Amino acid sequence: MDDLELRLDLPGDLPQLFADATVERTLPVGLPDGEVVWPDPGYPQHQAVLRPAFWISDEPVGGELWARLRARHPESGLWPLLLDETDQPWAAGQVAPEPVADVANYAPGAFMYEVWGDWSEQASEDDIDDLAPFGLHCPGPAEPGHLLEDPGTVADRHARVLARREHSLGLVAVDRGADALAAIGWQGALNHNEWTAPLAAVVRSWEDRFGARVIGLGFNTLELSVAAPPVTTRHAVHVAAEHWAFCPDILFQGPGTLTGYAEEIRGKTWWSFWWD
Repeated sequence: MDDLELRLDLPGDLPQLFADATVERTLPVGLPDGEVVWPDPGYPQHQAVLRPAFWISDEPVGGELWARLRARHPESGLWPLLLDETDQPWAAGQVAPEPVADVANYAPGAFMYEVWGDWSEQASEDDIDDLAPFGLHCPGPAEPGHLLEDPGTVADRHARVLARREHSLGLVAVDRGADALAAIGWQGALNHNEWTAPLAAVVRSWEDRFGARVIGLGFNTLELSVAAPPVTTRHAVHVAAEHWAFCPDILFQGPGTLTGYAEEIRGKTWWSFWWD
């Protein structure tokens, strides 16, 4: 009996990840040893009904496995993640899952305007210069990019690169990769935003406008592939403004200005974010 036959149904405890166990799901891909992870009951929770937040492999995996699982996501309902355990083991369960349904309650543009407005109330003259050419005036979301390649192809390529860091494999029960941030209970941006659902809404928008795909998570990091990045300076500066609202640390602890950061992301098919 080959691997396809052995793994046709979701193996082990994976069905526990789903709220609706009656839907037929298949996973014709072999998995390494691993386990489902329950949220630590002593950690603040945002869901009334608790179930395992995700599945994690016991050992690091290669990028080829990530790519096979991504391709099978429509059948399995499981989005793969490369989980960085450098700072803290994911298996400890110090996560706070949020209802994925909440993601739709947030508009990425409104989130951006709110962040910009809060910042502008206390911004100094130097701060305003850092966000030139927009300054105190939020530009709103940027126009979509143009696909350079198929988003899945770009995602697989970057997963192979990221997997060289020997990350564990995570599987999350979501319809799209952006929702994994809320479902897994990731709190990497907790010092910047109390809830994860608004950030997931922004990433959903990037999936639609820039062919972004969620590849990896650390406890305060996020790795995305990007198939339709901005390729002109003007567009890149506008996208840089979105990135700043999403993750201020990459600007203020990085190049320091929108124009400087824009040059770092122009034409780049990989976006990395980190929060203090």
